[in-house]
Amino acid sequence: MIVLLLVFLLAAGGCGWLGKWQLDRAFERAELAAAQEAREQAAAGPAGLGEVLEPQASFPGELVGRQVEVTGEFEAHRQVLVAGRAGPSGEVGYLVLTPLRVSDDGTGGESWAELSGAPVLAVVRGWVDEPGAADDPPSGEVTVTGWLQAGEAASEAAAIEAEPAAAGSDAWPVVHGIALGALVQEWGGPIYSAYVVDSETEGALGQLPRPMIDGGTGVNLQNAFYALQWWVFGGFAVALWVRLVRDEMAGGRRGGGPTDPDTGIAGLPAT
Repeated sequence: MIVLLLVFLLAAGGCGWLGKWQLDRAFERAELAAAQEAREQAAAGPAGLGEVLEPQASFPGELVGRQVEVTGEFEAHRQVLVAGRAGPSGEVGYLVLTPLRVSDDGTGGESWAELSGAPVLAVVRGWVDEPGAADDPPSGEVTVTGWLQAGEAASEAAAIEAEPAAAGSDAWPVVHGIALGALVQEWGGPIYSAYVVDSETEGALGQLPRPMIDGGTGVNLQNAFYALQWWVFGGFAVALWVRLVRDEMAGGRRGGGPTDPDTGIAGLPAT
């Protein structure tokens, strides 16, 4: 039984290692898929915003991280800071969020022809470690290239509250989330259901990474199931040894002569 225990433990250990290898493969393939998607998007170049998302249309999750291009004018007097956000190196600071009144989203205005006017797009221009480091957006018509990200729920954002930006004369309002449904009350509409993270940040603002879907592109389910199967096989090996031990012990308790009633063969004729 000790020899069998060693054999079964070896088998269980092998199954455990194979399960871990399959799980690593599941995450590795997801990372490779994400890298391949990023390369394909980079090779394709940015799409016109209106070609992938129209104003006030619902935002499909697969567009997270899609690179787009849009032209318009920043409305500097409506710029806000989003508090409590991680910067390029992980430290906590502020996002500089500015509305862009769109003049061209790649459709020549067709995407908002039936709406009340030119739409507004929330643009995260970059990141700063303290409010006083935020600067004014460029004036005049600009072309913004950046990555799409879904807007946040209104419950995640507090109302706009005035806070001093620095010792200077300007005080940027501070919000605690990018809730587009709340911001449209201040900025006016129509508005896009997503915001853009500027991929060409310049000046004092910190460059933010490309947004990703939560959990990356997900775990490869086939490899994850293979990992689970190996772990189940390892559990069976241990359970089988336990069952053999129990049967052996039960057999020992029933041991005795051929006519012993506890053997279950009492009453058989002697030969």
